[in-house]
Amino acid sequence: MKQLINYIILFTFMSQSVLADFKERKEVVKYLQDISVTIKSQSRHSQSEGSGVLITRKIGGEEVSFVWTCAHVIDNLRKIRSIVDPSGSSRKVVEFDDAQIIKELVEGGRRVGEIKMDAKVIRYSNYTHGHDLALLMVRAKNYGKASAKFYLSKEDPIIPIGTSLFHVGSLLGQMGSNSMTTGIVSQIGRIEDKVEFDQTTVASFPGSSGGGVFLEDGKYVGMIARGAGESFNLMIPVRRIIQWSEDNNLSWAVDSTIEMPSLKEIESLPIEDVGIKNIQEKNENKKEINFLIKVTKIPNPFDKAK
Repeated sequence: MKQLINYIILFTFMSQSVLADFKERKEVVKYLQDISVTIKSQSRHSQSEGSGVLITRKIGGEEVSFVWTCAHVIDNLRKIRSIVDPSGSSRKVVEFDDAQIIKELVEGGRRVGEIKMDAKVIRYSNYTHGHDLALLMVRAKNYGKASAKFYLSKEDPIIPIGTSLFHVGSLLGQMGSNSMTTGIVSQIGRIEDKVEFDQTTVASFPGSSGGGVFLEDGKYVGMIARGAGESFNLMIPVRRIIQWSEDNNLSWAVDSTIEMPSLKEIESLPIEDVGIKNIQEKNENKKEINFLIKVTKIPNPFDKAK
């Protein structure tokens, strides 16, 4: 009888533990869905679709949302314009058109619509000789309160090989928005174009670029940037994002404990950071690791019909 009672107590404890784990996992999944968005960048000749992760900070009493993504997702929005300053000298100015942030709405297990918002590029480091990072600011205020929580450990900044991960991104573009996949850290410190990436087995496809990679507790540990196969993918590790943020006065965009600058100060930041100064030499024998964006060519209506 005593043994039976012990079995009942053990079964009850295990059942409660399983239910608690299920509830926690469900909350993490919902949170990751809330902070993940699709990014569309349309130029005259092409439209790119990638992914991004929201952070939200309060500025002057208003909730302002920002989006982390890869620079190559929005590269087709970049323009160079020549201007003449008051002294009569000519100089070139880098400008960006707005990207479009799309948030999928799901209720009762069914897609019920989407929210579209314009977003301004406030900081950009290109993919050819920079860090392939971009930070956008959603133009609409009080858009939402969802905000990514970054992994900020200084004692253990490197996520160990074998650690379980989640990825949420727009696999194959908007049609696969907020798709969630799982995997592990399969290697660390891969060097591609002289910058550091971590390798992961989370499944990703064109459209995943810029999408977040997370620990099982929801902490943000990286951003999918390139892939050479369904389970061979490179992510920009959070330690590199933190360092780039510190170098460019953007630490507030990864650490919510840091005081926010004013909107005027944010908008006065120089948009483009060249980053790594040495242009890469082309290696003809190097295996290509592709960007994971979905690109749609837009036909020119003035082309003659064939």
